[in-house]
Amino acid sequence: MAAVPTNFHEVQSAEHFQSLLSEDLTRVSLINFWAPWAAPCKQMNEVVLELAKKYPQVLVLQVEAETQSEISESFEVEAVPTFVILRGHTLLGRISGADAPALADAIATHVRGPSSVNPQSQTDRAPAAPPAQESPDELNARLHKLMNQDTVVLFMKGNPDQPRCGFSRRIVDLLRAQGVAFSSFDILSDEGVRAGLKVLNNWPTFPQLIVKGEFVGGLDVVKEMVDNGELKELLA
Repeated sequence: MAAVPTNFHEVQSAEHFQSLLSEDLTRVSLINFWAPWAAPCKQMNEVVLELAKKYPQVLVLQVEAETQSEISESFEVEAVPTFVILRGHTLLGRISGADAPALADAIATHVRGPSSVNPQSQTDRAPAAPPAQESPDELNARLHKLMNQDTVVLFMKGNPDQPRCGFSRRIVDLLRAQGVAFSSFDILSDEGVRAGLKVLNNWPTFPQLIVKGEFVGGLDVVKEMVDNGELKELLA
């Protein structure tokens, strides 16, 4: 097995992260926020390792998003994989999702030097566009339609086969273990739905479980309902 390049580091703590980042504030850094359970991360970890070999002048930091939650929260990482490119402590770009070409292009651009191109436009996909100038009433109508598309609807980050946050993964596992049939909606694909559900259901985080058109709760609430039998009663 080939040796890991000297510019490639598995971050062990917030202090370790800061010390590595502060060694050379003129250096370009690539931070890979990943999780071992997310299939796209396995592929992208290989891409990141190859980029580390190709660009020895770039500091490459592997951050396991849930283990190093303090670092993830400071960069507002909500899904994996997420890539942050810095020069010192200055943000150069951010790429969400397993988009290897965009990541390689962004690193190549910043290693070459300053550019008029804004790398933050390089993302894994464009959000699904809601109707132009959607009014609050139109948005609410759309939300209610989505909430009533099936008996059980899970609003989550990613999809059941490729969840993009740990909480979404755990609630999917929980529902599947209970034999609950459900539809899902990826809130990362539609900012209107994401923001609107927080207001409509008065619940600031995701995942959100809907049963028979009514908001039930997030992971902790659903887990408690499974444990005390309330979810089974609700679905009867």
